[in-house]
Formats: sequence, structure tokens, C-alpha cells
Amino acid sequence: MSPAFPGIDGDDVANGRVLLLHGLVRSSGSLAKLERAIAAKGFETLNFTYPSRRFPLEQLADIVFQSAAGFIERNDGPLHIVTHSMGGLVARALIAQHRPACLGRVVMLGPPNQGSEIADLLDGTRLYRWAFGPAGAQLTTRRNAHPSPVDFALGVIAADRPFDPLSWLIIPGPNDGKVAVARTRIDGMADHVTLHATHTLMVRNKAVIRETIHFLRHGCFVSGSILSTHRRQAE
Repeated sequence: MSPAFPGIDGDDVANGRVLLLHGLVRSSGSLAKLERAIAAKGFETLNFTYPSRRFPLEQLADIVFQSAAGFIERNDGPLHIVTHSMGGLVARALIAQHRPACLGRVVMLGPPNQGSEIADLLDGTRLYRWAFGPAGAQLTTRRNAHPSPVDFALGVIAADRPFDPLSWLIIPGPNDGKVAVARTRIDGMADHVTLHATHTLMVRNKAVIRETIHFLRHGCFVSGSILSTHRRQAE
């Protein structure tokens, strides 16, 4: 593979496997480019479509576990998880309900860890419930105002380029058109970085892919927040 993602040390030993979880009303195809990049760096990957519109988050976590139990429960190396959007909340539910014994690092892209104002605006309408199902109703800021801290190695990548300029009227502060940068954060995370990308297309963004792979290998981002800066200075 050509060096499409500069900043990743090709001499590092990549190991373990990576479970990829797409977002709401998406499919495994949305993460295909990211999966190929991760696999090219030596990780075994599993990227499949789950019925994101049909069930609440807790049940989706059960479905993911049942569908990928053999991959998740293996003990021949760390299991890492990479998610996009609502997939991050599915991953949190998966870890809470079926914590893998060999859990490695987790990277969340644009996760609504503290909910989304877009969900606040549309929640309760018939069209929203029909289009996004029970999990969509779980994405409001009211429901996610105080998420439980995570107790695993988590890196969060936020984006700050909304495709729709009207999102600035709905979402306060920097946002990716769906989720405010501030609402991607969660207590206990190891690192956080904000990149110039949109919510939907960040999974194909070269900088996002580079940072994802760097965190899987090193537990910090190339250009992360003060969290990783302090850690690197201490090493």
C-alpha cells in the first residue's frame, strides 16, 4: 500500500483485531475505506452491518455480540473497536453488557456521547421515529447529559466542518453538522482531537484515518489534546 497516511511509523508492530461499528442508518460499506486502511497496517478486521434502525442501543449491543462472538471472545490478542457516530454508543453498551476479556483500545469518530441537538429538535416527530427508530430516540442531550465515565482506553475524534450552515443555528459551538465537538467528549477518555471534516465523510478523511491507526498502535493521537501531550512529555 502507498504511504497515504503520513505520520504513522511503518516499523511499529501492528497486532490484534479491530471490530468496526457503523452509525445510525448506515452500513458496513460506510467504513470500507477505513477498514482497508486498518487492515493494511496489519490488523485483522471485522466490519459488518447491524440493524441500527430497528432496536434500542442495549439490544443492538446484544445483536452485535451474538453476531461477532467468535471474533470478540478470542484470546489470541487484543480486541480493539473503531466506531462512527452512534456506533460509539453501541460500543459503550457492548462493553458494559459483554465486556471482552481482551479489550484493547477504542476509537470513536464523531460520537454523540452527550447526545445531539439535532435529535432534540426532531425527537417525538413521526418522521424521525420512523426514519431512525428506537435508537434514534436515545440520542437526545437530555438522555445523555451525564454519561457514565469510561474505564477503557478511549480516543475520540471530533469534526468541526458542518455541511449544512443551518446547523450553527441548532448546535452551539463548533460542530460537524450532527454533533457538537463538546458533546463528543466523555469523562475517562485517554485522548481527544478535533479535525476539519464533516460528520458523514469523516470516515473517509485521510487525517481521521491516520489518527485512528495511530491511536490503535500508541494509545494517543498524533495531534491530540493536552491529555496525550502530558502523557508523551512524561514518557
